[in-house]
Amino acid sequence: MFEIVKAGGIVMVPLILSSIIAAAIFLERLWTLQRRRVLPAELTDKVWKWVEQRQIQDKHIAALQQNSPLGKILAAGLINRHRDRSIVKESIEDTGRHVVHELERFLNALGTIASISPLMGLLGTVLGMIRTFNSLNAGGAGNPSALAGGIAEALITTAAGLTVAIPALLAYKYLRGRVADLVVAMEKEAIKLVEAIDTDQSAAGNAGR
Repeated sequence: MFEIVKAGGIVMVPLILSSIIAAAIFLERLWTLQRRRVLPAELTDKVWKWVEQRQIQDKHIAALQQNSPLGKILAAGLINRHRDRSIVKESIEDTGRHVVHELERFLNALGTIASISPLMGLLGTVLGMIRTFNSLNAGGAGNPSALAGGIAEALITTAAGLTVAIPALLAYKYLRGRVADLVVAMEKEAIKLVEAIDTDQSAAGNAGR
């Protein structure tokens, strides 16, 4: 393996580093974007119970903010629960944008690796061909090893670039899809919260008459 990397030339160094970074990002995001971590199953039922029984306290909201991405969104709605529906929705949407940004952390870097890896492989191909032609100009036509070195560099870097780019692109698309699914699920829960707050406010208004 080391001989292959060595034959690929200097371009193999950034390609290897890119593959390590891509793998690290994928594993980290795979762990972070687990559904149970983003959308805890018991969290929604707990919040509905607080709203229905009017037991919402500052400590509950603070705990929600530290709980999960969904908790941050629901906490934003609860903080403004006594205000107009439009303000509640606006606060939820604003917090939601920040949460989505956190969920998408490092994905742009992963997409960049998927995009530039083939280009780095192409650069290695060009450098290998330049080395081959330099050998020919230096009278290396009768030296097969000199020609083979340049050709090997060109082929190895091309293969290495694609080997890094293809998994990185697949990982990027998969994680993007997972984020999109989680965002849709959080939007549904946020809408339920707005409706629950509206219902609670209506009930409180009728009781006060």
